[in-house]
Amino acid sequence: MTLRVLIVDDEPVARRGILRLLRQEPDIDVVGECGDGGAAISAIGALSPDLVFLDVQMPELDGFAVIEAIGGNHMPAVVFVTAFDQHAVRAFDAQALDYLLKPIDPERFRRALQRARSHLTHPDDGLVRRVAEALKAVDRGERRRYPLRLAIRSESRVQLLDIDEVDRIVAAGNYAEIHAGAKRHRLRETMASLESRLDPQRFIRVSRAAIVSIAQIREVQPLFNGDFVVLLKNGAQVNGSRRFRAALDVLLR
Repeated sequence: MTLRVLIVDDEPVARRGILRLLRQEPDIDVVGECGDGGAAISAIGALSPDLVFLDVQMPELDGFAVIEAIGGNHMPAVVFVTAFDQHAVRAFDAQALDYLLKPIDPERFRRALQRARSHLTHPDDGLVRRVAEALKAVDRGERRRYPLRLAIRSESRVQLLDIDEVDRIVAAGNYAEIHAGAKRHRLRETMASLESRLDPQRFIRVSRAAIVSIAQIREVQPLFNGDFVVLLKNGAQVNGSRRFRAALDVLLR
């Protein structure tokens, strides 16, 4: 069985590294490469790959947004590739076969590829369990250090904002709006990208459009259908969606 594989990563070096590893496998046909989420959506529709090596962190449309756009029932098998391991749980929800951390270990890569072969040949219901077990065995190396300040760039200067001052971040079109007390700052960055850069022990995403500081949460009020409202200590209210409620419940136990 020949596997048709698509490589999606915004870093050319990363794409070349994956391609080099795939070329060592006789049953792999690399049908294309993409450098962004929009191109990935088009390529998946046009090329019908069996397997996609999909970068989580990409500008505009990240890996999870690609899966949402294609739809779970139409998405090929996925192996996520990223530098940030805090996305592992979301990878399970996105039906990922496996999860590789950069820099990619060749032996770990081969195990992920073999898992993909087995799943595509003999699909079964043990996917989440197997991925969880595989992740436990990944050597994540030194724990990632999260920034203590955010760089807010304008045409004339760069302002450094202390993370401790941030109470919430909300999506604003192509920007993320950083709320620090009465002040607001704008970053041209996706919510997914910001989420990956923030310490998950200090910030939590409550909806596709909002991230809040855990230390600033005063109260959580339930709404209908699993949605909720987060009340912050400064009186601000942030709407949360049921898709993100499970992570918040774990935090509040």
